[in-house]
Amino acid sequence: MLDFAHMKRLFAVAALTLACGCLPLAHAQTQRAGCEEPVTATAGRSGPCSELARKIAEVLTEPSVSRAHWGIDVTAIDGTSIYALNEAQFFQPASNAKLFTTATAMAVLGANMTFETRVIGQGTFSAPGHLTGNVILVGGGDANLSGREIPYVPLSQRPRLPPGEQPPPEPSPLRYLEEMADQVAKTGLKVVNGDIVGDDTLFPWEPYAADWSIDDTVWGYGAPVSALTVNDNQLKITVTSGTAASKPASVLVDPIAPYYTIDTMGLVTSPARTGSHVQMEREPGSKTLHIYGTIAVDAQPDEEEVAIHDPAEYAAAALKNMLEARGITVTGVAKAKHVPSLTTGDFLERVKAPVPPENLSSGWGCAPVVNLPLSPVETVVLASHKSVPLGQDVVVTNKVSQNLHAELLLRHLGKRSNAASCQPSLVGGAQVVRSFLTSKVGIDPDDFVFYDGSGLSGHDLVTPRATARLLQYATTQPWFPDWRSSLPVGGEDGSLISRFGKPPLKDHVFAKTGTLGEARALSGYLECASGRTVIFSIMVSAHTPGSSADRVAMDKIVGLIASLN
Repeated sequence: MLDFAHMKRLFAVAALTLACGCLPLAHAQTQRAGCEEPVTATAGRSGPCSELARKIAEVLTEPSVSRAHWGIDVTAIDGTSIYALNEAQFFQPASNAKLFTTATAMAVLGANMTFETRVIGQGTFSAPGHLTGNVILVGGGDANLSGREIPYVPLSQRPRLPPGEQPPPEPSPLRYLEEMADQVAKTGLKVVNGDIVGDDTLFPWEPYAADWSIDDTVWGYGAPVSALTVNDNQLKITVTSGTAASKPASVLVDPIAPYYTIDTMGLVTSPARTGSHVQMEREPGSKTLHIYGTIAVDAQPDEEEVAIHDPAEYAAAALKNMLEARGITVTGVAKAKHVPSLTTGDFLERVKAPVPPENLSSGWGCAPVVNLPLSPVETVVLASHKSVPLGQDVVVTNKVSQNLHAELLLRHLGKRSNAASCQPSLVGGAQVVRSFLTSKVGIDPDDFVFYDGSGLSGHDLVTPRATARLLQYATTQPWFPDWRSSLPVGGEDGSLISRFGKPPLKDHVFAKTGTLGEARALSGYLECASGRTVIFSIMVSAHTPGSSADRVAMDKIVGLIASLN
């Protein structure tokens, strides 16, 4: 005899299968494949896809995931529907928003675009090597002033070291600042009677988008957005236990620069086998980082990435130290120069304003933005650094789901929103993305709302069918091979390195992940058992907090799509 719970689940499977366009389960068993011949855009065709509908229904009625809200769209490469569930309903995209930002950047800005960071001497120069004025570090929106190795190489493709051989030291996180400091020293500059200024006025000072969680802004993944970005605007904090219980724990900051005051009162070593319980907090606007809690004497060091409150100020302080280390006297201080945002009016109304079609093509030109103050005194370029091409940064952005890099791309797109000013901005970037998606990609304007470029905003919403449409459109574009290669590969690299690690899915899933609160998403391309490639977008919201059951169910669904197509 069936118990009540099992009977309830059978009815749920039948109801969900019917919602997907197939007959109820009892009838389906007498119809060979289970769906009426051939049906709606929701159900797809009979045969393998009707089996797909029933099996997905079984997955989604499992008690651990049945109360979440699910949306799925699966199509052929040409856009023909294979399977859909709630595909026209809104979900939080989380980092799936990066698909829209990076695709727009590849199409509108082009994979070869680069950005320049400059060191300017501004004031009165006198011999020998004296400057009465300021040295200004001018941010150009380069996302990769860091120790990151580019081009991105997955772990599986990196050279294997012989047994016992130690890997070479990682590049300095501030290596490009060091290189520019060397260039300045070679000019013969000896004395700066003035300040070192970090200038990020290329972008208005809009460090956070609407509805970013205040909890996120402490950590590296929620770092503020600045045109002068160094080391992803974050510091690595390593907490190591003391030699015995009750002894103080040690804290290492990398890269070292005079910026945060570290308060370790309340941070102690605990007895063996008690684990690590280290907490870090910083009040909004504060430069004091509180680190407290316990770390067991036998615990591994606790490593965290903490956001830099004001990246331009931090970069100026780091450059000041470097110049002084090279024998250059600086009489002033390190400080930041920002320009406030002058955006007014309702964000969504501004975003909906159309962008001229010619501004959405990669051949469109814009006069360089002059972000240095007009001055009658002498201005000299003392050093410069050119970024890697945009296409290489898109790989980093999608592979490791780098929020800050997506936000920088969005602001670079902002200059296309207004041909008169060419001034990058958050709202301008969102406006360009929206115009591109509606006028070029052909996505229904009611199918998405983006407040940022990374997906960190809780206001971001998108439908699975809009995501599938973007993925289908991309396959028709000349930039598609490079863009697809930026997506994580199942069991191989990026944010999918620990998912789909076994055949037949390993190396056959090319998709962008997304996680934000109780929302999760996975969208991309899937090489199926038949040899054909399909497009899929799976989104879930309101899943049980702290649970990974929805991710497990999502991966099962990907497996079903692959095996039945």
